Formats: sequence, C-alpha cells, structure tokens
Amino acid sequence: MQENKNLILAIVLCLIILFGWGHFAQYMGWVQPVDPAEVARQQEAAQQEAVKAEQRRTEAAQAATLPTFTPAEGKDLHIDSPLYEAVLYTGGGPLRSFKLKKYHTELSDTSPMVNMVDEYTAAVAPLGLVINGQPSWSTGQWSLGSPAGNISLTQGQQSVIRLIGMVDNLRVERELTFSADSYLIREKVRLINTGEQARSARVRYTVASDASNAAGSQYDAMRIAWDLNGALDEESSESTLQDSGVQVTGKIYWAGAMSTYFMAAVLPGDPNEITVRGLMQRSVYRAAVEEPEVLLNPSESRELSVSYWIGPKDREQLMAVSEELAKSIDLGMFSMIAKGLLWLLTFFHGYVHNWGVAIILLTVTIKAVFWPLTAKSYASMEKMKKLQPMMQSIREKCKDDKERMNKEIMELYKAYGVNPASGCVPILIQLPVFFGLYQALLTAIELRHAPFIAHLPFTDMVWLADLSARDPFYITPIIMGATMFLQQKMSPPAADPTQQKIMMALPIVFTILFLGFPSGLVLYWLVNNILSIFQQWMMMRKTKTLRNAS
Repeated sequence: MQENKNLILAIVLCLIILFGWGHFAQYMGWVQPVDPAEVARQQEAAQQEAVKAEQRRTEAAQAATLPTFTPAEGKDLHIDSPLYEAVLYTGGGPLRSFKLKKYHTELSDTSPMVNMVDEYTAAVAPLGLVINGQPSWSTGQWSLGSPAGNISLTQGQQSVIRLIGMVDNLRVERELTFSADSYLIREKVRLINTGEQARSARVRYTVASDASNAAGSQYDAMRIAWDLNGALDEESSESTLQDSGVQVTGKIYWAGAMSTYFMAAVLPGDPNEITVRGLMQRSVYRAAVEEPEVLLNPSESRELSVSYWIGPKDREQLMAVSEELAKSIDLGMFSMIAKGLLWLLTFFHGYVHNWGVAIILLTVTIKAVFWPLTAKSYASMEKMKKLQPMMQSIREKCKDDKERMNKEIMELYKAYGVNPASGCVPILIQLPVFFGLYQALLTAIELRHAPFIAHLPFTDMVWLADLSARDPFYITPIIMGATMFLQQKMSPPAADPTQQKIMMALPIVFTILFLGFPSGLVLYWLVNNILSIFQQWMMMRKTKTLRNAS
C-alpha cells in the first residue's frame, strides 16, 4: 500500500516538474513566454523551406535527367503575321529582320515596308542575350527545340519558339512567344547550372534600331529612351551616345531605341535594380537591359521573364501593354488635355475619313469653346484702343516723372472701367490647350503619311500628302504668316513704337519658323488664324454698328 502511495506521489511530482517548471521559470524571468503567433510563423517558415528543398531536389533530378545537348547549325526561321514579317536566327535567337506590314517608308503602299531590323541593325544582333558579358549568339552553341519550320500566324494565334543552348558552361533555354495581334514578344529565359560548383549568372537583353527609322528632323529624331520610376527620360545627342553612351540603374519599366513614331524596347519582368546601357554604333542606336546577378547552386535553375516591343508607337496598343510603355509617346506637361484632343480628333476622323479635315473640325470646335473668352479679350483691346490718345498724352506730360505717369494711367483705367490684364487672361487660359494640341499633333502616328490634299489643285504635283512632313512648296506656312500679319493690322497698335515694330516682325519670324513644321501643325495654326480674323471682323463690325446707333 505504501509502495502505491509512493508511486502516485512520484507521478504527481513528475507532472509538477513537467508542467509547472515552465511557469515557474517564466515567473522568475529565466525564460520568456512562448508566443503562439511566433510559433506559427516558425512552422510556416519551416514548411516553406521544406517546399524549397523539395523544389531544389526536383530541379536537381530534372537537371540530372536533361536530354543530352546536341548543337545544331543555325538557320533563319521566318515568322509571318498580319502585323509583321520577322526573321529569327536559331543560333541564339537574334533577329535578322522585322518588317511592319502596315507601315511603309514612302507614301506609296507599294514602297518598302518599314524594317525595324535592317542589315545594319541585324549586325549588332537585336534580341540576342548577353550572358556574363559574353554574346550568346556567337560564343554559345544552340539547337532549335521547336517548331521544326517557319511560322504563319492568323488572327488570334500565338506561336512559341524554343531554343536550347550552352553559354559559359550554363544551359540556357529561351522560350519566345510571338502573337498575331500584337507587336509584343514575350520571353522566358531558364538558366541551369549543370556544373558541380555554385556560380553566378548575369543576363543582358538587347534591342536596336537604325537611324533610318526616323526622318532625322528635330521633330522626328532617333534616341535612346527609358522609363525610370514611372517617368520618361531620353538621350538624343549623337556625340554623347557615340563617345560615352548612357548608363542608368534603378526601377526601369522599359528601355530601348525609338523615334517619334517607332520603337524597339525591352520590358523586364521585374523592373527593380535594372541597369540600362545605351550607345550609338555607326548609325545604329543600341540599348541593353541588364538583370541583377543571380546565384545558382549545382543543378539549380532560375527562370527570368522579359518582353520586347518592336513596332509603332500606337497609343491604344501601347496602353494595352502597360501605362509606362504608353508614356513613350511624350505628350508634354499638358498630357491630359492632349489625350482628350487626340480622342476628339480620332472621333472626327471616324466620320470624315480625312485627317486634314479632322484637324479643321477640331480647330473649329476649340475656337467655338473659347469664343466667349476671345470676344472678351477683343472687347478689352477695343477699350484700350479708345484710351490710347489719352495715355499718350499722359506719357508726354509726365515723361520725366514715371511715378506720376503710372498713377495717372491707373486713374484713367479706373475712370473708364478698363482692366489692362483682361485682354491677356483669356489668352493665357487657352495656352494649355494650344500646347497640348501642338504636342498631340506632333506625336500622333495617325498623321504619318496621312494625306489632306494629296496633289496641288489642277496639277499632278504631290502637295499635302503627308501631314507629318513639311509643306513641300511652303504654301501653307506663307499663308499662315499672311494671316498673322492681317491680324496685327486689325489689332490696336501698341503704344510703344518699339513694341509696334516687334509685333509687326512676329509674322515674319513665325513664317520662317513654320517652314519646317509638319503640315498638320501648320494647318491647325492657319485655320485658327482665319477663324480669329473672322471673329475680330465680327467684333469690329458690332462695335461700328453700336457707334453709328449712338
């Protein structure tokens, strides 16, 4: 009986030690209480580590069972889609050619298609990978996984090209997806360390474009451009790009070579810690986008994702890819206004099917919206015109006392209820619209090779057949200058003789400036001037009628 009591006592003491020691130790401060949430986190971390370990074992098993790599001689693979004709070299994947079916080098539809990768561009291997500083297309060995032959895409179709190579003792697998409905090419790059030692790998993606894809004017120049932290930046100086090039590191959404209307760009899957390098080699603008370094254990693999845009800078198509890529179309500080005006311009074109007529309708619409403000400005100018003799008299009387002169002029304004700034304020309000429309018309690819009046009336001479190019005969800028001169003659002359000379010289200055402007922009200013003259004439007629009535 005593033995049973001793046994029970021993068990109770053991339980007290097992369950009470922890509480006692916590009470004494020897151990900290266990946080259930922390335990849960530790368990979750252990599970994730177990999953990663299993994934590494799976990758190692897959790497161990990879089929033997057998290099093959590279060949040209043709990809035909409704949007482009491309030629890709299977020895590493660089492009040999990339022709845009909907865009031609000249006005005629029978002229050659715009080739984003001509012979000069192909020489620097755009779309080729640079791995650990080595050009994979020339230092690596490659074979074609699929497809076996050329590709022909119809609406809605996609096709995947798989290339397998050995570069710098790394197995490299490229998976390029071409789409019939987009100029975007998507890629997955898989790096596999088939060696017995851990090593690092750094991948660089490349694109390029020849200067011939730009008109070469100040309104259509080739440059290296990139989006850093959501903001567009670019370098167009040939001397800078040839001598030192550009290098930028940070959150890069895209980078590439572009003109006003076309672009070849790289879009990294993860924009963080990306390095962009841009330079000019002869006539070719080349951009390289480099991923951060990755570490690979033996038999370990890593998959990277990237996309390429090779094609026109069409707003809707770019926006369908990303908002950042759409920023490659620089609409300036008044971009919201420019987007609205472009939408309205496209709306008018949908009815009249002529971009020149659409510009005229857009100009008339803008003028109608601002008609009241312009009328107010003209009314203020008319009041100022009446005060000119009295103001001149005050200036002559007080020419040696400027303080008194300014005081008497202000009293004159007050007596006749005239605000000297009221004529300028309506014009200032309209300036954002003018600047927005200027940038919109300057960058709209719809105006490229878009005709207004294709031939000079009663002749077979090509005239306004391309609204993105200057007027070949300078007819519209000269008429525009003449309308500016007429406006100046109709407006009240400035009180200061020097200002009068400057105002009369402005039409000449603007005419010279507009000689090289795209004809679409000149057309807008010309129509706007004609409408302004008409409105000014109506205001003058109304004022004359009121005078006669009184």
